[in-house]
Amino acid sequence: MFGWYYDYYYIILVIPAMILAMWAQMKVSSTFNRYSRVLNMRGYTGAQAAREILDRNGLYHVQVRQVQGKLTDHFDPRTNVVSLSESVYGSTSVAAIGVAAHEVGHAVQHAKGYAPIKLRAAIIPITNIGSTLAIPLVFLGIFMQVDMLINFGILLFATVAVFQLVTLPVEYNASNRALETLESTNMLGTEELKGAKRVLSAAALTYVAALIVAVANLLRLILLTGDRRRDD
Repeated sequence: MFGWYYDYYYIILVIPAMILAMWAQMKVSSTFNRYSRVLNMRGYTGAQAAREILDRNGLYHVQVRQVQGKLTDHFDPRTNVVSLSESVYGSTSVAAIGVAAHEVGHAVQHAKGYAPIKLRAAIIPITNIGSTLAIPLVFLGIFMQVDMLINFGILLFATVAVFQLVTLPVEYNASNRALETLESTNMLGTEELKGAKRVLSAAALTYVAALIVAVANLLRLILLTGDRRRDD
């Protein structure tokens, strides 16, 4: 029979991954705060930078709007809206320009049919289901000793790991597009560009950490079910 003491994989796999994820989140927050105090010399706000980059790419139909929160910035391809947080939209900081350009990078990816972003969008519905039901299904299957439930739960959670894996090239490519655009348009000076790069590099760590957390949880589920089957 399955017991809680069997779940030492949570301690040796998942907890270290979660600590890494928390460190990555603190890193991006501290780096963003640092460069939020560095203003760009040309006086662009995040919203103005986003609008100019969109227009340079012919994306006149994509709107830029402000949303509440901090670092809640995102691009929604369903509505063609780049949403910038309060700390980015009206700010003239180097951090704000970097984040705004990154989100516009996603809009450009979508417009140009960048394959990884299309794949990520396609698996989001399955991933949402997997992130909610996978672990309960696995543990229910272990408790009831129903292999079909266990296997289905693991398969569902595997989609979460795949989503995080696909997210990496999407985010890195958006950051690269942002930095190349900021440099080619001289929107930021050389030193300012370095600051924006540090902000985006710190943000990228959160996606790496998210992948590690997903893989750690997937491996945990596989090992737990393997132990249960050996005990049968």
